[in-house]
Amino acid sequence: MTTTTLREPTLLTNRSVRGGAADAVIVCVRPKGRGIALQGPALAGAAFADAILESLAAIRASASAGAIAVVPSPDPARCGRVVAVGLGGTAGHTEAERLEQVRSAVGAAVRSLTDATTVAILAPADDADTVAATAMGAQLGAYRFTKFRSGKKAAAIRGISVMAASAKDKEVVAAVREAVAIAQRVALTKDLVNTPPSHLPPKAFADAAARAGRSAGLRVQVTTETQLRTRGFGGISGVGQGSANPPRLVTLTYRHPRAQHSLAFVGKGVTFDTGGISLKPPQAMETMKSDMAGAAAVLGAITAIADLKLRVNVTAYLPMVENMPSGTATRPSDVLTMYGGKTVEVLNTDAEGRLILADCLALAVADGHEVVVDIATLTGAQRIALGNNYAGAMSNHERTRSAVVRAAETAGELLWPMPLPPQMRPLLDSTVADLKNIGGPLGGMLTAGLFLQEFVSAKTKWVHLDIAGPAFNEGSPAGYLGKGATGFGVRSLVEFARQHSV
Repeated sequence: MTTTTLREPTLLTNRSVRGGAADAVIVCVRPKGRGIALQGPALAGAAFADAILESLAAIRASASAGAIAVVPSPDPARCGRVVAVGLGGTAGHTEAERLEQVRSAVGAAVRSLTDATTVAILAPADDADTVAATAMGAQLGAYRFTKFRSGKKAAAIRGISVMAASAKDKEVVAAVREAVAIAQRVALTKDLVNTPPSHLPPKAFADAAARAGRSAGLRVQVTTETQLRTRGFGGISGVGQGSANPPRLVTLTYRHPRAQHSLAFVGKGVTFDTGGISLKPPQAMETMKSDMAGAAAVLGAITAIADLKLRVNVTAYLPMVENMPSGTATRPSDVLTMYGGKTVEVLNTDAEGRLILADCLALAVADGHEVVVDIATLTGAQRIALGNNYAGAMSNHERTRSAVVRAAETAGELLWPMPLPPQMRPLLDSTVADLKNIGGPLGGMLTAGLFLQEFVSAKTKWVHLDIAGPAFNEGSPAGYLGKGATGFGVRSLVEFARQHSV
């Protein structure tokens, strides 16, 4: 599978806009008194910048966050048009929030260019972090998924130039290179999530993950359905047994010779979720191709970590199943024996993600990893509690959860700490097995987390991320995000790994 974002690397330059350099030039603006101020105008040239501001003032362009105004180029020989995008104000914002303002605004501007193939962007500041945020926002905004369209498609952006006076600085060059590498892996993640289930059953997903892993230099192991049953992966086998498309488990391993820390990432990979015998309503199935977004995010993260050669060891566990109703499907009240021996009474076959994660959490603990992070589109209750922008973060170790939340903040993604109340644990008690897979109608995000905690050793630092809301954008495009897959989690996991790269 090929990524549908830029095929050519982002060009970083310290030259001003030259003749025929781009179809469009993007500039960032902030409020200034009753007007607006161009950010990073030095490379534009004084006359060019003044002419842009005059045109923007004439149409009363806004500098509020994400506002876009298009004006004719003051010099048509240099570019076809100028796109001004508002950054909003800086008051009350942290440095991480300021950088996300840049990513979001630049991404929105690039995303708006449906008929341009080359774009030049004037970085709003010359420091490494801002230039890198500019490059990442541009890459994210350039993403298009048009593989299954037969008619006329929007023009694909083939090249982006980021203009900054500091373009030759080694720190800036390195920061941009990393930002672009991560954005390209976000695009891989989004491609997989956007692919319809007709074209991405578990085997095809496993094949795509194996190809991506091998191309990144990772060690790859694919476990088939027969091997899963033989080795005792009762959760993966039980969920997958109702489908004509058998399950897979893909394990990807990245090793650095000077690493001091070992991390495990586990991602839920349900390629389509009907709910099984506990069938979902039809409308609830419309976006269930995205129920493998956790596994796709883990794949994107570990390949990005390999691209960046971070000094940390990481193993990724990707259980892949299709949850279908059939004569062979797991029934409500069936009991499954999970990896490691615990038994689970399945009272709702639509609570399937926790079953496949449980197998892999137990495996990751047995493999002796220092920290285990799982990420999953796990519960509708997460969306009820936190909406579509924030993911929930639960853990058996508060300091580790705080570290993951800080990593997300640095990366520009939104996590909110949530508890795992011990007084709710009895809701998972079963009369016939060690535990049951649902805990009642209330607090579903928390009881799902408590279920997963049962498969993690108290000595293992573990964090659970429920990304049901932010993994897939069903609403209007915003910032660098179009409709559909968002790639949520890739940037946070990479930043968390970076924190352990010592």
